Amino acid sequence: MAEKTKFWYLKNINIFDGMDDVQMKQVEKMTTMTHVEKHQPIYFPEQSASGGNNIYFLKEGHVKLSRLHEDGREIILDVLGPGEMFGELSIVEEDSRKEIAEALDGVLICTMSKHDFEAMLMHNPELNLRMTKWIGLRLRRFEEKMSELAFKDVTKRIISFLIRYAEDFGKIKGGVVSIKSFLSHQEIAYLTATSRQTVTTVLNDLKSRNLIDFTRKELLIKNFDRLRHLSR
Repeated sequence: MAEKTKFWYLKNINIFDGMDDVQMKQVEKMTTMTHVEKHQPIYFPEQSASGGNNIYFLKEGHVKLSRLHEDGREIILDVLGPGEMFGELSIVEEDSRKEIAEALDGVLICTMSKHDFEAMLMHNPELNLRMTKWIGLRLRRFEEKMSELAFKDVTKRIISFLIRYAEDFGKIKGGVVSIKSFLSHQEIAYLTATSRQTVTTVLNDLKSRNLIDFTRKELLIKNFDRLRHLSR
């Protein structure tokens, strides 16, 4: 198979749905494509203009967005997969970035300057509207997560996370949902405001009930409907 081009990757970014080839060629000219190795940072908090004023489009792999608490603890805000963008909140925030973006596995990203992206939004009302909805959806995901932290017990929080993770990144075959690049128990603990030991206990319990199976690299959900019921 021929090597996929930057143009092909950009056409598969969610925010660009509906744009024609002429518009996409303009986007292609304004972006650079870069590989980032596993566990390498893409940008840091308070980063200078060299990286702090860029918008990123994720082509391959998974990216973790997190913040460091004052006591040094890592708080994971979100895990992103192919087709998503990040760094876009810099458009609505005047302050410098406060989060860390890190590659969870080998990733391929396209980068566009904030200035070029804002100019593109000004000249494309449809894209501007889509961008507004995109930010709204991102904020709603954060709100849902906060609601779960406030109103669900630890077991339901972990199961709810598995459901969302499967919906975002899973592939179904023969009734089984598989998700590659499964997170560590500690990372799930950060995402669900629990402890690593609690995550391990819940996952092992679900495994013993034949609802899931997992390794360090993959999660299998054997009964998605039953798992969803348990998250409510």
